Amino acid sequence: MTLPNDREDVLVVRRLLPVRREDVFAAWLDPVSLAQWMCPGDVERATVEVDPKVGGKFRIVMWRPRADGAEHWGEYLAIQPPSLLSFTWLSAYTDLTPTVVTIELLERGASTELILTHRRLPAPRVDAHRQGWTDIVRKLEAVLTRHPT
Repeated sequence: MTLPNDREDVLVVRRLLPVRREDVFAAWLDPVSLAQWMCPGDVERATVEVDPKVGGKFRIVMWRPRADGAEHWGEYLAIQPPSLLSFTWLSAYTDLTPTVVTIELLERGASTELILTHRRLPAPRVDAHRQGWTDIVRKLEAVLTRHPT
Protein backbone atom coordinates (compact mmCIF):
# COMPACT_ATOMS: atom_id res chain seq x y z
CA MET A 1 0.00 0.00 0.00
CA THR A 2 1.36 3.43 -0.95
CA LEU A 3 0.53 6.23 1.43
CA PRO A 4 0.36 9.89 0.30
CA ASN A 5 3.60 10.77 2.11
CA ASP A 6 5.68 7.88 0.76
CA ARG A 7 8.76 8.80 -1.28
CA GLU A 8 7.29 7.11 -4.37
CA ASP A 9 4.97 10.04 -5.03
CA VAL A 10 7.76 12.64 -4.93
CA LEU A 11 10.10 13.62 -7.72
CA VAL A 12 13.01 16.03 -7.56
CA VAL A 13 14.76 17.73 -10.48
CA ARG A 14 17.97 19.69 -9.81
CA ARG A 15 19.91 21.87 -12.22
CA LEU A 16 22.64 24.47 -11.90
CA LEU A 17 21.73 27.43 -14.12
CA PRO A 18 24.37 30.01 -15.10
CA VAL A 19 21.86 32.79 -14.41
CA ARG A 20 21.09 35.10 -11.46
CA ARG A 21 18.37 33.65 -9.26
CA GLU A 22 16.31 36.86 -9.54
CA ASP A 23 16.07 36.23 -13.28
CA VAL A 24 15.19 32.56 -12.80
CA PHE A 25 12.51 33.47 -10.24
CA ALA A 26 10.99 36.14 -12.50
CA ALA A 27 10.79 33.69 -15.41
CA TRP A 28 8.42 31.44 -13.42
CA LEU A 29 5.85 34.24 -12.96
CA ASP A 30 6.02 35.94 -16.37
CA PRO A 31 3.47 34.53 -18.85
CA VAL A 32 5.54 35.53 -21.90
CA SER A 33 8.58 33.74 -20.48
CA LEU A 34 6.59 30.69 -19.36
CA ALA A 35 5.10 30.31 -22.84
CA GLN A 36 8.62 30.05 -24.28
CA TRP A 37 9.88 27.16 -22.17
CA MET A 38 6.88 25.39 -20.61
CA CYS A 39 7.00 23.03 -23.59
CA PRO A 40 8.21 19.54 -22.70
CA GLY A 41 8.88 16.92 -25.33
CA ASP A 42 7.12 17.58 -28.61
CA VAL A 43 5.01 20.45 -27.28
CA GLU A 44 5.27 23.17 -29.93
CA ARG A 45 3.85 26.06 -27.97
CA ALA A 46 2.08 26.98 -24.76
CA THR A 47 -0.55 29.54 -23.91
CA VAL A 48 -0.24 30.91 -20.39
CA GLU A 49 -2.39 32.97 -18.03
CA VAL A 50 -1.07 33.88 -14.56
CA ASP A 51 -2.21 35.88 -11.56
CA PRO A 52 1.14 35.87 -9.73
CA LYS A 53 0.11 36.33 -6.10
CA VAL A 54 -0.53 33.93 -3.25
CA GLY A 55 -3.99 32.55 -3.92
CA GLY A 56 -3.76 33.63 -7.56
CA LYS A 57 -4.46 31.10 -10.28
CA PHE A 58 -2.59 30.06 -13.39
CA ARG A 59 -3.55 28.14 -16.52
CA ILE A 60 -1.12 26.65 -19.02
CA VAL A 61 -2.22 24.90 -22.20
CA MET A 62 0.48 22.87 -23.94
CA TRP A 63 -0.06 22.35 -27.67
CA ARG A 64 1.34 19.31 -29.46
CA PRO A 65 1.26 18.78 -33.23
CA ARG A 66 -2.11 17.51 -34.45
CA ALA A 67 -3.56 17.25 -30.94
CA ASP A 68 -5.85 19.14 -28.64
CA GLY A 69 -4.18 21.30 -26.02
CA ALA A 70 -3.28 19.71 -22.69
CA GLU A 71 -4.53 22.01 -19.95
CA HIS A 72 -2.68 22.40 -16.64
CA TRP A 73 -3.82 24.72 -13.87
CA GLY A 74 -3.28 25.54 -10.24
CA GLU A 75 -2.99 28.11 -7.51
CA TYR A 76 0.05 29.83 -6.05
CA LEU A 77 0.65 28.71 -2.45
CA ALA A 78 3.88 30.62 -1.71
CA ILE A 79 5.76 33.37 -3.54
CA GLN A 80 8.96 34.43 -1.77
CA PRO A 81 11.23 36.29 -4.21
CA PRO A 82 13.83 35.34 -5.22
CA SER A 83 14.12 32.00 -3.45
CA LEU A 84 10.83 30.07 -3.26
CA LEU A 85 7.74 29.44 -5.32
CA SER A 86 5.10 26.81 -4.59
CA PHE A 87 1.87 26.02 -6.41
CA THR A 88 -0.72 23.33 -6.93
CA TRP A 89 -0.59 21.52 -10.28
CA LEU A 90 -3.58 19.73 -11.78
CA SER A 91 -4.21 18.19 -15.17
CA ALA A 92 -5.42 15.02 -16.79
CA TYR A 93 -1.81 13.86 -16.31
CA THR A 94 -2.23 14.02 -12.52
CA ASP A 95 -5.54 12.17 -12.85
CA LEU A 96 -7.13 15.53 -11.92
CA THR A 97 -5.65 15.05 -8.44
CA PRO A 98 -4.19 18.17 -6.80
CA THR A 99 -0.40 17.89 -6.59
CA VAL A 100 2.15 20.39 -5.26
CA VAL A 101 5.23 21.78 -7.02
CA THR A 102 7.90 23.69 -5.10
CA ILE A 103 10.71 25.60 -6.79
CA GLU A 104 13.69 26.44 -4.57
CA LEU A 105 16.38 28.74 -5.93
CA LEU A 106 19.75 28.81 -4.17
CA GLU A 107 22.60 31.20 -4.96
CA ARG A 108 25.72 29.39 -6.12
CA GLY A 109 28.13 32.23 -6.90
CA ALA A 110 26.95 33.83 -10.15
CA SER A 111 24.74 30.79 -10.82
CA THR A 112 21.50 29.44 -9.39
CA GLU A 113 20.74 25.94 -8.20
CA LEU A 114 17.14 25.16 -9.07
CA ILE A 115 15.48 22.40 -7.06
CA LEU A 116 12.04 21.45 -8.34
CA THR A 117 10.07 19.10 -6.08
CA HIS A 118 6.73 17.67 -7.23
CA ARG A 119 4.71 15.93 -4.50
CA ARG A 120 1.49 13.91 -4.32
CA LEU A 121 1.71 12.56 -7.84
CA PRO A 122 -0.15 9.34 -8.63
CA ALA A 123 2.60 6.67 -8.65
CA PRO A 124 2.09 5.69 -12.32
CA ARG A 125 2.60 9.35 -13.33
CA VAL A 126 5.92 10.05 -11.58
CA ASP A 127 8.29 8.97 -14.38
CA ALA A 128 6.44 10.91 -17.08
CA HIS A 129 6.45 14.03 -14.90
CA ARG A 130 10.17 13.58 -14.15
CA GLN A 131 10.86 13.53 -17.91
CA GLY A 132 8.59 16.52 -18.50
CA TRP A 133 10.02 18.69 -15.72
CA THR A 134 13.61 17.78 -16.67
CA ASP A 135 12.94 18.91 -20.24
CA ILE A 136 11.15 22.07 -19.07
CA VAL A 137 14.07 23.06 -16.82
CA ARG A 138 16.51 22.41 -19.69
CA LYS A 139 14.44 24.68 -21.95
CA LEU A 140 14.22 27.31 -19.19
CA GLU A 141 18.01 27.40 -19.09
CA ALA A 142 18.19 27.66 -22.89
CA VAL A 143 15.78 30.61 -22.92
CA LEU A 144 17.51 32.41 -20.04
CA THR A 145 20.94 31.95 -21.61
CA ARG A 146 19.67 32.45 -25.17
CA HIS A 147 20.83 29.05 -26.41
CA PRO A 148 18.74 27.10 -28.91
CA THR A 149 16.84 24.13 -27.50
